[in-house]
Order: sequence, then structure tokens, then C-alpha cells
Amino acid sequence: MNGPEPAQPEIKHRSAWISFAGDGTLCCGGIWTLQHAADLERQILSLPKPPAGRISCDVGAIEAMDTGGAWLLQRTLNRFEQSGCSILLNGLSADFATLMQTVARGWSQAEQLEPLPHPGWLARLGQFAFTRGADLLKALSFIGETASAFYSLVTPAHRIRWRVLLYNLQVDGLNALPIIGLLSFLMGIVIAYQGSEQLKTFGANIFIVDLVGISLLREIAPLLTAILVAGRSGSAYAAQIGSMRVTEELDALRALGIPPLSLLVIPRAFALVLALPLLTVFADAVGVFGGMLIALSQLGITFNEFLSRFEYAIVLRHYLIGISKTPVFAAIIALVGCYQGFQVSGSVDSVGRHTTISVVQAIFLVIVTDAFFSILFSWWGV
Repeated sequence: MNGPEPAQPEIKHRSAWISFAGDGTLCCGGIWTLQHAADLERQILSLPKPPAGRISCDVGAIEAMDTGGAWLLQRTLNRFEQSGCSILLNGLSADFATLMQTVARGWSQAEQLEPLPHPGWLARLGQFAFTRGADLLKALSFIGETASAFYSLVTPAHRIRWRVLLYNLQVDGLNALPIIGLLSFLMGIVIAYQGSEQLKTFGANIFIVDLVGISLLREIAPLLTAILVAGRSGSAYAAQIGSMRVTEELDALRALGIPPLSLLVIPRAFALVLALPLLTVFADAVGVFGGMLIALSQLGITFNEFLSRFEYAIVLRHYLIGISKTPVFAAIIALVGCYQGFQVSGSVDSVGRHTTISVVQAIFLVIVTDAFFSILFSWWGV
């Protein structure tokens, strides 16, 4: 008398299934395709750990199988073999057997590949130097192309796009006056207020004029103006050109025979070189006025006394040193912003990333350049 047949798991309602039967047979059936991979993955993870020994795997109920399903089945069988089991595959059709053999060959070749060793510090240093060297060469190439385009436009002056130049002068110069004036005024107030607290101790109230005048005209006003312009205009250059690159407007300009450098870079750089010295002059005046107010309220120095001392103590070279640095700052800000805009590639996320990079790099280079000028002027005794 034959005994009762082993109970089969009640999973026939699923489109794909894998489970252990009552006699320990691993039963697979349904549609083993990539569409059902997530459901199969959950079932495979919920399988109990099989005992060591021979396991019979019945796959005769599999109705359809693609490469994804074959890969899942092969991975499951390999996992059982690694835990000490031997697998006997039953009921596999000829078509599915060919697919399983192909997946098994690819699996064995992948296992033979040794993982790449983790690079050491010397390799990482070399890779970093190579990447930064390539970026530096690209930046120098961009500067050279910009200089060549500028020379080709300036030689016949009528080729300069005066309308674009005047528009950028308005946007980057005239429209920036309120924020630069406000911050310069506040900076003059802060410098004068902090200095007055110390000067009153020594009874040297009149020297507040020297403190405010020299610090603002020579260092703080040019540097503050350049940093504000870098955050305001440099980021706008990178975002505008980057957006044009993403939307393929730059390719359209080249197709029309219009060089992007002559249309997008030269007018912006030229306008900023003209605007930044003028903005610095405005920042000097507003900052000194803020210092005059604090000198009057805290130290009792009238405007006439302040201006008389200012004319005596502040020589022209302090003012000229501050102004002479601003065209260099402007060129750095414009070139960095435009260069990062041309480096945008892929999606809109790249626009935001390169815009941030342009602001950081521009401010960093402006501060480094200002430090270089300070050392240079100190060596020259000015």
C-alpha cells in the first residue's frame, strides 16, 4: 500500500514560486522572468537553511524563463552548494537548460576574475595629480582661446558687441550698487566702531581717520567688492552658460557660425573689468562715510575735521593700490564663471554643481591674488 503523497506548498496562485516540499525537494515553477524578480527574491530570502546532503530541485513547473530568472536560479543553487549541499536538477527543458548553461559559464568566468586591489596612497596621489593637471591644462587652454578671441575683436573695434557689453555693464555694475553700498557702509561702521573703542583708551581719537581710510581704500573695499561680485555675477555667468550648454544652445550658435567665446565670454569679462573699479570707488566713498558717522557719534570728530585729517593722512598711493587690483579681480571672476559654465555636461544637476564650484574658486583665487599683491607691494615699499 502506497503512503500518502507529500504535501505540496499552496503557492500555485503565484506567478512564480520557489519552496521546499514536504520531502525536502526544492520546487520551482511559474514564470521566472525579470518582471517577477522582486517577488522571487523575497521568496528566496525566506527559504530555510537546507540540511547538508543531496537536494533534488524540481524545475519542471517553470513555464517561462529569461536571463534574469536563470541568473536568480543559478545564484540560489550556487549558494546551496557553497553551504555543503549537492544539487540534482530535474525536469529542466532543453531550452531552459541551454539558458542555464550560458548563465553558469558566465558565472564561473566572473568568479575567476580577481577583484582589483585597493589603490595605495601613492596611486591615489598620482591620480589626483593627473586629474588636477588635466583640469589646469583645460583652464589654460580656455584662457588662451579667450585671449585670442579678445584680440580678434579689439583689433577692429567695430566687431565688439557694444549692446551686449552695455547690457552686462548695467546688470553687473549698476544693479550691484545697492548691495555693495549697503555692505560697504556697514563695514565702515564696524571698523570705525571697533577702532574707536581702542583709540579712546589712548586719547588718539583723530587716528580713526587713518584706520578707516587706509584699511578701506587699500584692502577691504576692493576685496569686499570682488567677493560680492563673485557671488553675484560669477555664479550667474556659470549658470547662464551652463544652462545654454544643457539645452544645446551653444551648439546652435556654432552651427550659425557665431563663436560662443566672442558672444558670451568677451562682453562679460570686458564689462566686469570696467565695472569693478567703479564699484570699488563707490564702496570706498560709502565705507568712509560710514566711518565718518561713527567718528562723529563716538569720538566727537566733525565731518570737517575728519576730511581735513583724511586729506593729510591718506596719500594717493593707498587709493591707487586698491583700484589697481580690481581689474585683475574682475578678470579672474569672469573667466572662472564662464569656464565653469562651459564645463557643464549631462543634466541640470551639473549646472548647480559647477555654479557652486565657480563661486568657491573665484573667491579663493581673489583672496590668493590679493595676498600676492600685498606681499609684492610690501617688497616694493609701497
